[in-house]
Amino acid sequence: MVQAVQRAVQILRELAATGPRLGVTELAERLGVAKPTVHALLRTLEGEGLVVQDRDSSKYQLGPGLILLGNAYLDTQELRARSLTWADQLATRSGEAVWVAVLTGDHVLVVHHAFRPEGAVQILEVGASIPWSTCALGKAIVAVAPAEDRERLLDGEPAVLTGASVTDRDELAAQLEQARAHGYALEDQESAIGDAGIASPVFDRAGQVVGAIGIVGPVERLLDGSARQELAVAVRETARNLSRDLGAPRGAGRPAAV
Repeated sequence: MVQAVQRAVQILRELAATGPRLGVTELAERLGVAKPTVHALLRTLEGEGLVVQDRDSSKYQLGPGLILLGNAYLDTQELRARSLTWADQLATRSGEAVWVAVLTGDHVLVVHHAFRPEGAVQILEVGASIPWSTCALGKAIVAVAPAEDRERLLDGEPAVLTGASVTDRDELAAQLEQARAHGYALEDQESAIGDAGIASPVFDRAGQVVGAIGIVGPVERLLDGSARQELAVAVRETARNLSRDLGAPRGAGRPAAV
């Protein structure tokens, strides 16, 4: 591992997590690195447009070059590219917003967002990063992930975003087992009060999980009685069709029970 590159990435992460602006001294203390080293890294990142320096405070913040890199990632992300039509169809069928996400570390990253067909003004959530254990998308992915990855994530520190966030390992494991058996996972106000989610995993041509697709919306619409089952079927069928579009073998991720 190249240490200079690692430290540069750490600077970007610190600015992303604790910004909007941090000075050389603050970053040096957070990274445990000498100030001259941090200053040299910042100047290099600034030259590439990845950070910018505020003229008044002399502190640094993330730069516009990161948008270009992020957009390039989205443009080349096969799951996102293949999901555009399927997500729109699911939004129309369910009447709810649809998110497509991939797992990055212990969070899921939203790579596509199809708006709810009707309703109030909506905010585009592409780029949102959510702890895996607090959302249906994350649970759907982890439920069918390789056993060692699943155990590692279950053993990690559970995230708490609301009072409904699940922090008990055994309860989370039971939810994953249920998601694996039924082919979809649920979220009940675990990321945001009043919101719910239903998501299913998506598989690639090798039969490996590459992400998830799901609907998000008010808990009373998604998880109320028979509506939940109908929406779950729609989500699961869409995920299966998207998986086939990605070349997944027939039967990949097929639930053992309904």
